[in-house]
Amino acid sequence: MKKLFIHTVAVGLLLAAASGSALANNKTVVLVHGAFADGSSWNRVIDKLQRQHTEVIAVQLPLTSLKEDIAATQRAIARAHGDVVLVGHSWGGMVISEAGNDARVKALVYVAAFAPDSGKSTADLVGSYPAPPGSAGIVKTADGFLYLPEKSVRQDFAPDIKAAEQNRLTATQGPIRADAFAEKVTHAAWHDKPSWYVVSKSDRMINPDLERAMAKAIDAKTSEVAASHVSMVSHPEEVARVIEQAEK
Repeated sequence: MKKLFIHTVAVGLLLAAASGSALANNKTVVLVHGAFADGSSWNRVIDKLQRQHTEVIAVQLPLTSLKEDIAATQRAIARAHGDVVLVGHSWGGMVISEAGNDARVKALVYVAAFAPDSGKSTADLVGSYPAPPGSAGIVKTADGFLYLPEKSVRQDFAPDIKAAEQNRLTATQGPIRADAFAEKVTHAAWHDKPSWYVVSKSDRMINPDLERAMAKAIDAKTSEVAASHVSMVSHPEEVARVIEQAEK
């Protein structure tokens, strides 16, 4: 009984210490997924951030319009405790560029993401550089949504992860309304907030040179990983490390 009591007390102290560390950090990381994905695409990064006692919220975007995706992200920011580090992957970069104007957002992290200037759309950015190979594999439904068939996920979206993970990405992907790519950001938050950018050197969905150009344009602290478009899945350590830098 005495040993059991001591063990119980020790566990309680450890949990209290972990909770205290999280409260001391007083920041929440809000993760915004991209097109052809959902919040579960961040799972590996979430695991690593939570081990550091960071509070994390992964947004589930409707992917029906830029406006509605921004609203979903704003709801997540409203739920967060303390200051917010806002992270966007791919299309999620469009979303955080507007949602990041919230006063509680203290830093922006772009992960192989679109980083538009004020008054610019995804289509404006894509059209400024040669099309990446993966764009040819995108399929449009009869009601105007875009998705990636399994072959495109394997060859272009996520070629550097295991087959089982490719299967999960294919099954959980969120189709995006095509018209969303023409919607423009009103005021790009990176003008007013410090920014980080993780370039995927082997990206087949966004031209890596476009990623580098966007990172330079927003004056981001930039790093590069030898990854496909889904670096948060294939290289979660590197992505988590950049997010942790933005938290400081």
